[in-house]
Amino acid sequence: EILKENKKFIIIALVIIVLLLIGITYAYLRTTLEGEKEYVIRAGTLDLTMEEGNELTLESVIPLEDEEGMKLNGFTFSLTNNGNIESDYSIYLDDIELDEGESRIPDSSIRYSLTQNDEVLMTRNMTTMGSNPNRRVDFGTIGVDETINYTLRIWIDYDATTEEAGGKSFKGKLRVVATQPVGEEVGAVLLNNIPEENQYDDGVDTFITGEDPNNYIWYSGKLWRAVSVHNTEKTVKLVTQWNISATNYGPSTNYEDSFIKEWLNDTTVDGFLGSLRNYENFIVTDSVWDTTMETRELGEVTRPAGTTIATDAVGLLNIYEYQSSSGINASSYNNSYLNNSLRWWTLTPLSTSRMYVVNNTGLGYDRGPSDTASIRPSINLKSSVKILDGDGTIDNPYRLNGDSDTNLEGMLLNTRYSGEYITFGIGENNLYRIVSHETEGLTKIISAEPLKDSGTFKNIEFGSNTMFSSTNTIGTFLNGEYLTNYVGEKYSSMIEDSTTWYTGQVGSLTSYKLAKYKDTNMSGYTTSTKSKVGLLRYGELMAGQFDVGDNRITYWILTKTDDTMVHGMGNYGTVYDIYPYALYGVKPALNLKSNVVITGGNGTKNSPFTLSLAS
Repeated sequence: EILKENKKFIIIALVIIVLLLIGITYAYLRTTLEGEKEYVIRAGTLDLTMEEGNELTLESVIPLEDEEGMKLNGFTFSLTNNGNIESDYSIYLDDIELDEGESRIPDSSIRYSLTQNDEVLMTRNMTTMGSNPNRRVDFGTIGVDETINYTLRIWIDYDATTEEAGGKSFKGKLRVVATQPVGEEVGAVLLNNIPEENQYDDGVDTFITGEDPNNYIWYSGKLWRAVSVHNTEKTVKLVTQWNISATNYGPSTNYEDSFIKEWLNDTTVDGFLGSLRNYENFIVTDSVWDTTMETRELGEVTRPAGTTIATDAVGLLNIYEYQSSSGINASSYNNSYLNNSLRWWTLTPLSTSRMYVVNNTGLGYDRGPSDTASIRPSINLKSSVKILDGDGTIDNPYRLNGDSDTNLEGMLLNTRYSGEYITFGIGENNLYRIVSHETEGLTKIISAEPLKDSGTFKNIEFGSNTMFSSTNTIGTFLNGEYLTNYVGEKYSSMIEDSTTWYTGQVGSLTSYKLAKYKDTNMSGYTTSTKSKVGLLRYGELMAGQFDVGDNRITYWILTKTDDTMVHGMGNYGTVYDIYPYALYGVKPALNLKSNVVITGGNGTKNSPFTLSLAS
């Protein structure tokens, strides 16, 4: 029976009490009452302020749809930094012990909405916060003299049942943990630790050069290389070590009109920018990207004059930046650390009909914009971003302040970030990565590499035609033998039983969006099917290659080219058109349930998250 249909009002006590503000770096805590209507809790230089008596209490309430829940007054509070340095903070919602005889409403039956500075950040199920005592409402960095205003609204889910919520209570308190940023600015650390012979200053930027310098950075679930430090602004240009996905460039060599620009700066789960953690705090969102045409060969390229530029948060490297990674007197480029033995797009056109691409040997060559190559996104870190830990090696990359979480036990997996590693499955195929949270509350994951049998990559047909389903050849394997022999009972129970897999068609001159939507305006979804296990689609996050090409094989992608061929991700990063009866590798994708929690690890390749199902 749905609770909304129950004629009796369910008495619910949802009381939010601001308990205290913890200043970890301070030796004292004092509270003061200022004025008649404001209560201030002060820790060091941070003030948490709320209106006196403004407790969020819901009594004699019935379940609400989100539209009605958003109309509630909610609980308002503000955070102010009165110090002279910025501070990191996290806001948690902790359980308050219930009175004897009371039963607690499960988080899955509660909805919440958080508004920050009059902007609605999210409206979600409470399970997406994590689980007590790691139920995180929000986090970020607060600048000097900055005030952040919040409104938190909580209500009973419209679809909650009497069994779940009838006669039960929820009581909670807000806890805000604040820490002062530590470490040194990224640019200073890099230039102080990279030998001078591995630095090239062209008068504008200082480029890091060499075969394998210690310039690895782990940020937002992805491994990056630091490319250069701007001499005056001290921003740091990064590029991903591996190819995050692959797509065609666009209808022409004009970057402003390209599919790839749109994908890079797409803030939805369909593109890249939205996958970055708290990106406004880390990256320069109005970075300038030089897309000027270059007709000279690699080795003869000079710094572009800015004839054609784009202003975006995310871009690509241009061919001059790639050349500069080898130093001013380089005689070859295949030994540069930026050569990852894969094929990837640069920003630079060779002509009005051809683009500069770096191939798997490290040389520059040309491809038409309708062709496919891999995408290595590039960003500029703000000069204020600091390094917290690490030594810049591949096994111990630099970690950034604000992106180096610890003590994650009990946190829901659906609060984590694309690219982070998890332990999942049995035997040699037990390493997976987060893709996205495309379905609210769920976590889409993919095997970190194509499946292996006794160390050898497994090959399988796609099917008798180009349409994926749970009953075609590869779908039957994924939803049968794979679950039994590669996943096992423990982990199979964590997988959502049936989710949607989009089976659109993307041709050579069409957008990646058509893999999911019926048109580029996203006016509706394309064809789809339901199954427990599927594959990633064309242009989706993590549908790339993450090792040198010789250590990889071509694997199937969900999206068809036309009615005769299916896309496959080539071992060197080029998307191929393949007949469905051919034999190629398989990287299973699946959606984990909303109550999967982290039991250990930090999400890196060397320490993947371990998981369990919360009760």
